[in-house]
Amino acid sequence: MDFRHLPDEERKLYLRLSQTHRLRFEPVAIADTHLSILQIADLEEFLGGQDPFEDVSAFPFWVKLWDAAIILAYLLRQLPKKPGQTMLELGAGLGVPGLTAQAAGFAVTLSDYEEIILDFQRVSAAASGLPQARSVMLDWLKPPELGQFSVLAGAEILFREEFFQPLLAVFKRYLAPGGQIFLAHDASRRSLPKFLAAAEKDYRITVNEQKIKRDDKEIAIIVNRLVPRGPENA
Repeated sequence: MDFRHLPDEERKLYLRLSQTHRLRFEPVAIADTHLSILQIADLEEFLGGQDPFEDVSAFPFWVKLWDAAIILAYLLRQLPKKPGQTMLELGAGLGVPGLTAQAAGFAVTLSDYEEIILDFQRVSAAASGLPQARSVMLDWLKPPELGQFSVLAGAEILFREEFFQPLLAVFKRYLAPGGQIFLAHDASRRSLPKFLAAAEKDYRITVNEQKIKRDDKEIAIIVNRLVPRGPENA
């Protein structure tokens, strides 16, 4: 993708980001959906050897395209299509699941907690021919008024236990009646069982495990579907 082909607003965003970061567009294919995702050009240089799990409060999780995000994107693409479906991606980072869902017919809102992340998302949406996808700031501790959504989704968002209860409150605020939630995480995440234990009081939870190969190593990705307990979802 040549940034000069971007619409004016997104081209300006790209140029502003390029003043402080070396950038590249990464082609990402989810079946027959082809995205062009703006990324930091050299992640190793940018991260400086940081271990994401040594200090989860300081690591910029948004800069990586996680395996769980790819698996989640495939799942969202395959959901039955209904007119007027909307989706909110929580902690969207680079936004691959959400942009895939937009291409599949959802009206998608990408969300995260820093303006720079939203700028990357906006450039990627334009570069992928999906300008309808919107990006919004979402602080789980002070969630804004966004309406409700048919589907909530998130990949690799359960790193800090102090945010479990705020996230559950976000679910209740934004999930439309009859809606469903999809979460995807590496099976090795120790926080995942703790969160699901907290969620099972209010949600029926199903589990789907997908295995992928990465550098000759098998990685298991857990996808959880959460549906609120209640007569409308019986």
